[in-house]
Amino acid sequence: MVSSILHNCVTCRKLRGGFQKQRMADLPEDRVTPTPPFTAVGVDVFGPWPVVARKTRGGLAESKGWAVLFTCLASRAIHIEGIEEMSSSSFINALRRFMAMRGPVRQFRSDRGTHFIGALDDLNATGIFVEKDPVQKHLHDNNCIWKFNPPHASHMGGAWERNIGLARRVLDAMLLNHQSQKLTHEVLCTFMCEVSAIINSRPITTLSYDPEAPEVISPAMLLTQKSSPLPALSTSTNIRDIYQSQWKHVQVLSNTFWKRWRDGYLQSLQPRRKWAPVMDNIKEGDIVLLRDKEVDRNNWPLGIIVKTFPSKCDDNVRSVEVRILNKDKPVNYVRPISEIILLVSSL
Repeated sequence: MVSSILHNCVTCRKLRGGFQKQRMADLPEDRVTPTPPFTAVGVDVFGPWPVVARKTRGGLAESKGWAVLFTCLASRAIHIEGIEEMSSSSFINALRRFMAMRGPVRQFRSDRGTHFIGALDDLNATGIFVEKDPVQKHLHDNNCIWKFNPPHASHMGGAWERNIGLARRVLDAMLLNHQSQKLTHEVLCTFMCEVSAIINSRPITTLSYDPEAPEVISPAMLLTQKSSPLPALSTSTNIRDIYQSQWKHVQVLSNTFWKRWRDGYLQSLQPRRKWAPVMDNIKEGDIVLLRDKEVDRNNWPLGIIVKTFPSKCDDNVRSVEVRILNKDKPVNYVRPISEIILLVSSL
């Protein structure tokens, strides 16, 4: 009886209620389908770092540098491009360099958080700079699709958020020995290439203790079509045999990668370590408490669910549109269910 009263008490839910949860969704198609590298890409921006821009009479003028990280959602390979400013033109240049080197991209994914473009107000920290007209035109001309995660849902982009943490740790170790010198944009871009090479050489499957087991796969194996140790050079004098041998070697490496990718890496993604049970879906008309990290819990705004976004794969609701009053004016926000607390359910 006591538990039932506490469960149905709106005040108790407001003070101690937990955030909404839902069963973990199935992996999207672009993460479980073997495709050429960087066909489906997750994008994130990290930084900044102080960079020497030019010499002046008073000394060295400093600016800031950022980096755009592109993550292949299938092979988990990364590519990092340095940018000098947070603007549409600079971002388009990074996209052009990336696509010129890695080939056409079918789909981009990213989040809408302020960390996507930095946290400075004077740099238009709204998280939507890739939606401006120049970038839209560039994506349309290259037949690309850009999908956004809901705001405040960084856990939905774990495939590339994890690589951001790896890149930061590797880069911090490199910059530790470079503190006595001024960092230039050229040096920063060089470091980014080395960071990409280090992360791409990591194994993406578990290491085996069996000496007869084949070599563990890494993203670099697919990108460079090279394995360690390097194969012996062909001694054939027939140029036709040499080309055939090279073609066969590349084909074998590619087939080996995708076979091990299916048998080892892909199988490791299937277990659900959390968010396993199916929960009741949030419905339109539910009264909720919207989380606001800037204020304490007692001042979190009340809201009403005006729209739900069921998943196409299982019809479970993981993001909603909630309406709150902001300065006596109704405002709608799209938020993941992990940011709301259910107070009163609509019958």
